[in-house]
Amino acid sequence: MSSTELPGVRSTAEPSSLVGAAPVAEGERSRTVVLPGLELNFRVRPPLGTDLPPALFVHGLGGSSQNWSSLMGQLADAIDGEAVDLPGFGWSPPPADRDYSVTGFARAVIRHLDAAGRGPVHLFGNSLGGAVSTRVAAVRPDLVRTLTLVSPALPELRVQKGAVPTALLAVPGVAALFSRLTRGLSAEQRTRGVTDLCYGDPSRVSPEGFRDAVAEMERRMRLPYFWEAMTRSSRGIVDAYTLGGQHGLWRQAERVLAPTLLVYGGKDQLVSYRMARRAAASFRGSRLLTLPEAGHVAMMEYPGLVADAFRELLRDTEDDEG
Repeated sequence: MSSTELPGVRSTAEPSSLVGAAPVAEGERSRTVVLPGLELNFRVRPPLGTDLPPALFVHGLGGSSQNWSSLMGQLADAIDGEAVDLPGFGWSPPPADRDYSVTGFARAVIRHLDAAGRGPVHLFGNSLGGAVSTRVAAVRPDLVRTLTLVSPALPELRVQKGAVPTALLAVPGVAALFSRLTRGLSAEQRTRGVTDLCYGDPSRVSPEGFRDAVAEMERRMRLPYFWEAMTRSSRGIVDAYTLGGQHGLWRQAERVLAPTLLVYGGKDQLVSYRMARRAAASFRGSRLLTLPEAGHVAMMEYPGLVADAFRELLRDTEDDEG
C-alpha cells in the first residue's frame, strides 16, 4: 500500500531537476512524506526488478540519506530501497515537537513504516542510525525482516577520542562556543574535517563526491536550525547511553529477533573496533563483518563488500523462510 492511499499522508515524487527538490544521484528520486507533525524526505532508488523486498536506510549524526547512495546502487537488483533524512537533517525539516532523542527518531521511523505499510523491511543503520534501528527492531519486531548495522552508536565505557567533540555538544552552552570558535571555517574546511574523521582513508572520497559534500555543508550551515539539530541529537545519544533497564540499548540489542549483520571498521575514530565482539555476542545469531582499513562509514568506503555481506544474509534468510 502506498502512503498516498492513507488518510493524513501526502507523498510526492519530484525529479531532481525541479527547483527546490533535493539533489540526488543518477537513478535516484527524491520523495517527501508528510504525517501529522512530521515531514520526512526520502532518497529513493527504484528497484531493478519486480516484487523485491523493501528496505529502509537510516543515517548517522550530521549525515543524510546521501550517505547510502552507493550501497543502495549496489543493491538495486536485490531490494526496493529508500533512505530517510531524519528530522532536522538532510532535506527533512525539524520535528514539530523538537524531539531529537534516539527514541524520537525511532518513533519517526516507526510512524513512517506504519503509515506506508512497507514493513517488514530490511533495516540498515549507521552510527546514530544504528542506535535508532536497534531500538526500532527491539520494540517493533514486526517491522524488521533483517537488521544491518554499520558502526552502530551503542554505549561504550571508554569513549573514542574522536567522539569527544560530539559528546561535548550535549553540554549546555558548548554548541554556542563551538559556533563562535569555528565561525571562520569555510564549508570546504569543515567538510575536510568530517571526511578525515569518518573515513579510514580520506583519499577514497572522489573529487566529485567531495564537491557534493561541500555544497551540502554550505546549504546546511545556512539553515537556522543547524546547531539545534546537532546539539539536541548529540544530547539524545548521550541520554540514550545513560538509560538502564529495558530501555538500555544493549538490553534492547539482546531483544532483537531479526537476523543481524554487524559491520565494524578497524580505523573507526568514533565507534571503537573493540565493540564488535560485544555486539556480536549481544545480537543473537548475528554475523560480523570486520574491515580493518575502513573508518566510520564502511558503506561509503567499501560499498561492494558491505553489499556482498548483506546479499549473503538475505540469501540465508530467504532460505530459512522458504
